[in-house]
Amino acid sequence: MKHANLIPALVLVVGGIAAGCSGAYSDPNSPDNLSITAASVHLKGGANSEPTFSDAGLLLSTAGALSGLGNVDLVVTLTATANVTANCENHGGNLPPGQNPAPITVTGSQSIPASEIKNGNVSFSVTTNGPTTPIPGAPDCPNPNWRENITELAFTSATITVEQPEGTLVLTVSCSFASPTANGAVAKQDVVCS
Repeated sequence: MKHANLIPALVLVVGGIAAGCSGAYSDPNSPDNLSITAASVHLKGGANSEPTFSDAGLLLSTAGALSGLGNVDLVVTLTATANVTANCENHGGNLPPGQNPAPITVTGSQSIPASEIKNGNVSFSVTTNGPTTPIPGAPDCPNPNWRENITELAFTSATITVEQPEGTLVLTVSCSFASPTANGAVAKQDVVCS
């Protein structure tokens, strides 16, 4: 009796971690359509592992390693909320004191091809995009013809999401900082993630 060209779902348990396998093929000698799906994506390094963070003034970077991945492309996204420091500049170049705008959110992402994933593991490094500055219309300045320049972001929280494949959320890591960040590496003891 011939078997259908579909491979039934298969779950492998290795060291207590389950990994799913599903797919289809048209030629037994060419299983190009076979894919391994992520079953238990997590930060590599155990239950207490956390990513590292670094504040570069207007940008936040994070790095770490993922485990439990399948063998398809993935996207890691960093979304960060920050308190804003800004100044107002008139046409004469004077910088009178201004009010700091409300907190803002900035994002960045990294696409990682399946070829970089080794045994379900891959490292990531993501940096947010900078905020729009000057702020259009200078809403916190005395006159909308002035320039409102963002000079510093002090990050208060960050969320890392992993999609594998893109569009399928497989991991969310929410982190908060004990106090708003300042330029440089964020101390590990100041980061709490869940």
